[in-house]
Amino acid sequence: MNRIILQLFAVGFCFAVAQAMECYKCPIGLWNLCITTKTTCKSGEHCFSGVGKAAKVIDIQMKGCLEVAKCNMTEDVNFPSSSSNTTVYSMTKTCCNTELCNAAPGLPGASGLSLAFAAVAALFMANILV
Repeated sequence: MNRIILQLFAVGFCFAVAQAMECYKCPIGLWNLCITTKTTCKSGEHCFSGVGKAAKVIDIQMKGCLEVAKCNMTEDVNFPSSSSNTTVYSMTKTCCNTELCNAAPGLPGASGLSLAFAAVAALFMANILV
C-alpha cells in the first residue's frame, strides 16, 4: 500500500514540476535595452512584460513572473512612499501564459556575455581612435 502511495506522489510531483512556466527576466531596462535571463515562475504566476516611463521622460521596461491578479494593470511607483505624490515611474504590466512568451520588446535572450563582448569591443575601438 505504501508503495502505491509513493508512486502516486511521484506522478503528482512530475505533473507539478511540468506545470512550472519559464519566462524571461529583466529587473529594469532603459529604452530598448533589457538584459534578460531565464527564470521559473511560481504557481499562480504568468510571464509579464512591463513598459513605462520614469520621470515622465525615460522609457523603461521590466520582464519576469507576476501574480495573475496583478496582470494587465498600470502601477505608479512613488517616492519615498506609496502615499507620496511624487511618481518615480509608471508601468503597465501585460501578462502571457506560455513558455518564454515575454520576449519582446527589448533584446530578448541577450546574454550578459554578448553585451560584455560589445562593451569590450567598444572600449577597444575607443582606445584605438584616441
